[in-house]
Formats: sequence, C-alpha cells, structure tokens
Amino acid sequence: MTHDEAVARLINELDRAASARAVVGDPTTGPRRKSFRAWQAARLARTHADLLESTRFGAAARFFLSDLYGPQDISVQTEQVRRIVPLMSRTLPASALETVADAIELDALSEELDAAMVAALGTKAESLVAAAYAAAYRAIGHEYARTRQIDLIDHLGRSLDGLTRQPFIGAALKMMRRPAELAGLGALQSFLERGYAAFRVMNGGSDFVTIVADRERAISQALYAGDDSVLDDADA
Repeated sequence: MTHDEAVARLINELDRAASARAVVGDPTTGPRRKSFRAWQAARLARTHADLLESTRFGAAARFFLSDLYGPQDISVQTEQVRRIVPLMSRTLPASALETVADAIELDALSEELDAAMVAALGTKAESLVAAAYAAAYRAIGHEYARTRQIDLIDHLGRSLDGLTRQPFIGAALKMMRRPAELAGLGALQSFLERGYAAFRVMNGGSDFVTIVADRERAISQALYAGDDSVLDDADA
C-alpha cells in the first residue's frame, strides 16, 4: 500500500469512527455502553489472565486489553487528523500509516458492534450477565463483522510487531509527539507509542498474537453455535 492509499484509508476510517460514536453522548446509551464495555473488559482479563501475568507477554496483553479490545477508545477528530496528515506522511512509512488505519478501523468496527449489543440488551446492559450477553451476541448476528474484528486484531498485532524491526521508527514516533499533541491527537500518538513499546519488549510477538486471536475466534464460534459455557466464569 502506498502512502497516499494509506492516508486515504485512514481518513475514511476516521469518518466511520466519528459516525459510529455519534450516539455515545446520549444520556441513556452512554451509561449502558460504559457498563457493557466494563463487563466485556473483565471477561477479556479473565480469558487472558495467563498472558497478563506473563513476564514476556504482560505488557502486550495489557496494551491489547486496554487499547484494542477493552473499554477505552482512541477518539480523534477527523479534521484534526487531516491537518497533521502531511507531517505523518513525511515522517512515517506506509507500513506505519497502515497500522494507524487498522487501529482506526478496529475502533470504528468495535464501536458499531458495541452499539448494536447495547441496543439489543437495553436495560440488561446496566447489570449484565453472561446469559444475556450470549443471547444478544447471537441475536444481532454480524458474524462477518465479528470475524473482521478478530482478523484486524491479528493483523494489527503483527503490524506492530513488524514496526519494532524497522530502523528509526522509535525516533519517528518521538518526532511526531509534539505536533500530534498540538493537533489534539495526543490519544492516538500515545496509542502508537504504547503499542510500539509493548511489542518491542517481547522480542517477537507472533506467538502472542496467535494465542489471543485463536482464543477469541474459538469463543466467537462457540457463542454462535449456542455454547454459552465459554462464558461460564464471566459473572464471577
């Protein structure tokens, strides 16, 4: 993918993320979304507890669960990104820009899926239990989107791992820090720096990415097949 293609994809995904997040401020939806994401984050922490406790994988696991698949987001304003795109294009290689685009697509897709779940759950989202989560998961469908979400996590993890092997990426990210903060993109910049640092300390992160993606695929497939036992400990 060329620089121009990576930048165009980045802008498109930012527009999509902004649209998906438009309902977050709703006085009813907002609190339910927060409760839903907290429950989901707790489930992820239990599923991947061994990775969180691992000396080698711990930093990457914390990054994945908090930044990629947890209750936080990397909310950014499209117009702010448009202003800093020329600097990003000059400073970062196409591979790094593509990694940013992956992160924004994952952010948008996760927001869309979470919104659908919260809508399906209604008041149940406020005091969520595993049975209600599983029923809503099947009710909204979106099997392709779920597959894409996990594929993005897989690809994004491998992209971050690949960036750690490229010379000068660390220096380029530092150069971006101040301009990004001035443009209101501190959260996005921090995301990139944390991801780079977390994967760098693993000295090879493909094993970690495989473990996470395989587990999440197995859970998703089981839920669609009607097997709620994969969430047996989710209400603990």
